[in-house]
Amino acid sequence: MIDKRTLEIIFSEQKEELEVTAQNTRCRRKEEDLINLDSKLAQVVIGVRRSGKSTLCFNVLHDAGVKFAYANFDDERLEGMKAAELNNVLEVLYKINGEFTHLFLDEIQNVEGWHLFVNRMLRQGMKIILTGSNAKLLSGELATHLTGRHNTVELYPFSFRDFCSFMNIDTTKLTTKAEAARRAAFDQYLKQGGFPELFHEKKSRQYVTDLVNDILTRDIQQRHKIRHFAAFEKMAHHLMNIAPAILAPANLTKTFGFGSSQTTNNYIKYLTQAYLLVKLNKYSAKSKLRITDEKVYTVDVAIMDKRPDAMVGDNLGWRLETIIYLELCRRKSENDTDIYYYKKHARAKEVDFVVCKGNKILQMYQVAYDMTNEKTRKREIDSLIQASQATKCKELYLITDSERDTIQKNGYIINIIPAYEWLLS
Repeated sequence: MIDKRTLEIIFSEQKEELEVTAQNTRCRRKEEDLINLDSKLAQVVIGVRRSGKSTLCFNVLHDAGVKFAYANFDDERLEGMKAAELNNVLEVLYKINGEFTHLFLDEIQNVEGWHLFVNRMLRQGMKIILTGSNAKLLSGELATHLTGRHNTVELYPFSFRDFCSFMNIDTTKLTTKAEAARRAAFDQYLKQGGFPELFHEKKSRQYVTDLVNDILTRDIQQRHKIRHFAAFEKMAHHLMNIAPAILAPANLTKTFGFGSSQTTNNYIKYLTQAYLLVKLNKYSAKSKLRITDEKVYTVDVAIMDKRPDAMVGDNLGWRLETIIYLELCRRKSENDTDIYYYKKHARAKEVDFVVCKGNKILQMYQVAYDMTNEKTRKREIDSLIQASQATKCKELYLITDSERDTIQKNGYIINIIPAYEWLLS
């Protein structure tokens, strides 16, 4: 058990660190509007490591002017802490902060049995803000222990709008100069990605390498006690190298020597729970078919290439597709929609994204970085029309790097939109 004097030193240092870090990286994000500080429910922000969860919560608390206390459990000095010690943490936080109405607990999943303490605080009327870097906090512990007592917000690395805000890029002016600035910013975003701390790092490859290693070891290996860790690590990097890609668990099992496809499926689940990879299901009216031929994307384009031995090249088309999918993921929670890809059968043309609400398809999106090649142009347009004929969806979009146009073909209208424009819409 950690003595109270040591806890006081740790949490005093954390308080100063949060204030300095957050004030230096202020960037308002739309996810802030999803947090309700007046609610009796625990407010839970969950997402990949270093996506800006702590800063987001600090901004909301700071801007609301409420009195709050902060404790970050992703601290090696607090390793092994149990729920029974959290009352000592609360006592120390009162000593440091005086009276407070809101309690901000960062990376709470690192404390075994945390839910018992949080439930007690909620019953006593304390307003609780939690963050976590593993979806098991969302799907497992939260669902089991805080049933009906939490509001969850998923946070991804910076969107392009966040990127522009951080870089002071005007997103509203219609002048040639302003549009050129947005296009230049998007070129940078396409290659750099959206991890907030990368803006300050000169050695981006080392940063991403350390981040990925942290996720694989601390969020996955330590939590799940993986026996074949070397092989698991190789598979993880392989999937990051080929993403976006359709999963083939049987082939992965054979390639990396796992005992069974079930082991492989568990390992893939751990990677998605830690938000290193993000899944996409195939569209079908049949539930059984929606869970076959799943695709995976990296949670940020920086992870695609800024690692040793990645050897993936520029791959601008894959990067653009990944950015569009992640933006659709950000929008689905506020629009209450689901996202799939469309491929009727093995030889059929594929449409990158289908946006549904219930059993109704609202929009279809095809993504193509460059359509100057006439064969590419015809293929992408025909794919959308073929899928539209099968599904009766009329709202069709083709997102490119820079082209803007409206195409009418065979009675169908396809809106061609530059990515930087659609991302800011």
